[in-house]
Amino acid sequence: MRYDYFPPLDRNLSRLVLGSMVFSVDTLAMTYQLLDTWRELGGNVVDTAHIYADGDCERALGRWLQDRGCRTEMVILTKGAHHNADRRRVTPEDITCDLRDSLARLKTDYIDLYLLHRDDPEVPVGPIVEVLNEHRRAGRIRAFGGSNWTPERLEAANAYAAARGLEGFTLSSPHLSLAVPNEPVWEGCVAATDPESRAWYARTRMPLFAWSSQGRGFFAGIDNDVVRRVYHSEENTERLRRAEQLGHQRDYTATQVALAWVLHQPFSVFPIVGPHTVEELRSCVAALELELSTHEVRWLNLEE
Repeated sequence: MRYDYFPPLDRNLSRLVLGSMVFSVDTLAMTYQLLDTWRELGGNVVDTAHIYADGDCERALGRWLQDRGCRTEMVILTKGAHHNADRRRVTPEDITCDLRDSLARLKTDYIDLYLLHRDDPEVPVGPIVEVLNEHRRAGRIRAFGGSNWTPERLEAANAYAAARGLEGFTLSSPHLSLAVPNEPVWEGCVAATDPESRAWYARTRMPLFAWSSQGRGFFAGIDNDVVRRVYHSEENTERLRRAEQLGHQRDYTATQVALAWVLHQPFSVFPIVGPHTVEELRSCVAALELELSTHEVRWLNLEE
């Protein structure tokens, strides 16, 4: 495993983050196998969310943390305030409600990294920053940020915080992968695949926790309605061809090459991976050993 220092928590985080969308209390044996292997490999960050499987992913993770007695070893990243079919939910009340649910499900009294799962640009940043600081002062969260927040909204939130002596957003989690999306995966999703967004992260040095870092299986040949709608394009087909070519030369898979591309961005990035099996998890970790030159990074992304 490889690590990067994360100042807001004053500790090293594993460069890869284990996603939890396959976790379930109904499949605890598989869930525990993935988490035990993650721990053995040196991984120490797990990503989950209030909305995943109606809370089942958080519940399964909470049971593992309790059974293994390893809460302080692990950095838990969870997300709340996702919109639903009835209304937008980026409000102090919904943030507080979801956070309390997540704490109970995870069987813990604090969340290391708390992200707002979606943004609502019509909501002023002030009340959002205020309530997150309230929970941070109370010890319920240790650092916070936004998932699917644009750089403009992140800047607005941090300007508000700085003007009032409050803690600002210290991490962000947009979509970032070698495969450039044709359109958002779902409504309200934000991607950092464009040059302007990547330049913003390079300039500000805000740590980026990249979801769908492997393009939802695009580089592994996964073919479903979402992958076709979001990733099928001539440009991405060429990116896949180049990833396969370079992987063949280095004895890596195209998926591992695509993950290495994310890891080699010129800013602090922690790709979130979502393996379904221990073998897939080990394959993800092996991608940490693949070194890419600046030329290769640009070439893979059709910039050279």
